[in-house]
Amino acid sequence: MRDAANIQAISNLKPDYLGFIFYPKSPRYVGLDFALENIVHLPQHIKRTGVFVNATEQEIAEAVKKNGLNAVQLHGKESVELCIKVKQKGVEVIKAFQIDEDFDFDTLKPYSDVCDFYLFDTKTKAYGGSGHKFDWEILEKYDNHKPIFLSGGITVDDVEDILNLQHKNIYAVDINSKFEKLPALKDVELVREFVENFRGGM
Repeated sequence: MRDAANIQAISNLKPDYLGFIFYPKSPRYVGLDFALENIVHLPQHIKRTGVFVNATEQEIAEAVKKNGLNAVQLHGKESVELCIKVKQKGVEVIKAFQIDEDFDFDTLKPYSDVCDFYLFDTKTKAYGGSGHKFDWEILEKYDNHKPIFLSGGITVDDVEDILNLQHKNIYAVDINSKFEKLPALKDVELVREFVENFRGGM
């Protein structure tokens, strides 16, 4: 997100996290003029989350400090060593992995002790925001060792199916492109419907 009024409207729905993309190639990139004033007013229970793709430790550290980030989502090919360094900055570390039918869950093992959560997104040529789902049946191959963020093409119609995955270690649901009017501009009523239906079904 990057529009101040839109950020305020979504924050009123009391999400657990709000994401801000610091990847210049993304159509949702916050931009060079993104101001702390846009998010400094957010309630303490909403975790300000910076999304990065193959950024350097310094770039991440500067964004964390400047924007008061509480969590960092690493959506590229970040090393275990970088995850450790980011974790040492006192933020939650969410390591994203692109999932398809051939994904090897052993890939996760080196990251087990260096991040707080995994995020499972649909494998594409780009990094996230594709609007496509991966086959959730592949989650049966996951050992539930670490809680996950479920991401990738989730819509307002997916609430029941997600709730039926309660036997999996799903900590959060990442909603994005299917809830947008334009890149980085959320449809508040669609988000409201999803949040109410989801929380009502828990």
